Amino acid sequence: MTPNTLRMALGLLMFGAAPLAVTAFPQQAFSDTHMSEIEQPAAVEEPADVEQPTAVEEPTEAEQPVATSEQSIAEIAAGDENFTILAAAIEAAGLTEALSNGELSVTVFAPTDEAFAALPEGTLDTLLLPENRDQLAQILTYHVVDGEVFSTDLASGEVDTLAGAPIVVTVGEESVTINDANVVAADIEASNGVIHVIDSVLLPM
Repeated sequence: MTPNTLRMALGLLMFGAAPLAVTAFPQQAFSDTHMSEIEQPAAVEEPADVEQPTAVEEPTEAEQPVATSEQSIAEIAAGDENFTILAAAIEAAGLTEALSNGELSVTVFAPTDEAFAALPEGTLDTLLLPENRDQLAQILTYHVVDGEVFSTDLASGEVDTLAGAPIVVTVGEESVTINDANVVAADIEASNGVIHVIDSVLLPM
């Protein structure tokens, strides 16, 4: 899926976001890994052994990836007690359907409830008002990067977000920061991308 298609799916054409270029994060075909396991042909070289196909080896292989990434990014946020505010913000911004889209492939730096609570008093309540929906969507998409980026792919540098403004990634020996936010949990796999948990809300400069 191209960046332009992603922005259309997220309803961000109104923002006129610049073309995305995730040059700091080398992309790899992570989403194809489990598919290769699912599509592995069964050993049909021994037709005499009728009992082997009845062992149903293919479904057991198919069940493993489904168990780890069957939920979308929106569903994971809605089902995690650490993301209640994020889930409410996604819904208020009108991005629930987009972040449930199985055709997307994105990386989300997800602020916890504590991160939202640390915003200046009244900021969150103001952003959740219907008249500020566009501004909220702009802030949320500032936390989203095109493509699946796992922790092993992270490299220091600027990376464009779906909001059109770049974030600054700093990879240290024992920590990773996104702007001034710390990555406190990484590589939560979803059916349409990957989530890294951060302890501060990212605000476009």
